Amino acid sequence: MNKKKQQSKSELLTLTNIGPAMLRDLNSLNIHSIRQLAQANPDSLYLKLEKITGKSQDLCVWDVFAAAVHEAKTGEQTVWWAWTPVRKKRQAAGKFCKK
Repeated sequence: MNKKKQQSKSELLTLTNIGPAMLRDLNSLNIHSIRQLAQANPDSLYLKLEKITGKSQDLCVWDVFAAAVHEAKTGEQTVWWAWTPVRKKRQAAGKFCKK
């Protein structure tokens, strides 16, 4: 099955903030189901993606991961930018994505 067909069938695409680009990122992190995502940690996903890509990721990527993990765990849909204040508060407290 080609990548486009796999992507179109991925249950992750049913999540509010997951589109084709984030699906590719999640798949590169070996996340292929909502169940797997529900057990993930946004900090770990963010840091691992930086390691895999060898590039710094936009901080909004963490926000999307946080929203997606939250939805996977609770079923509650939130827009990714609702998580920006959470991230900023954690950053101010020195508790954001410690390597």
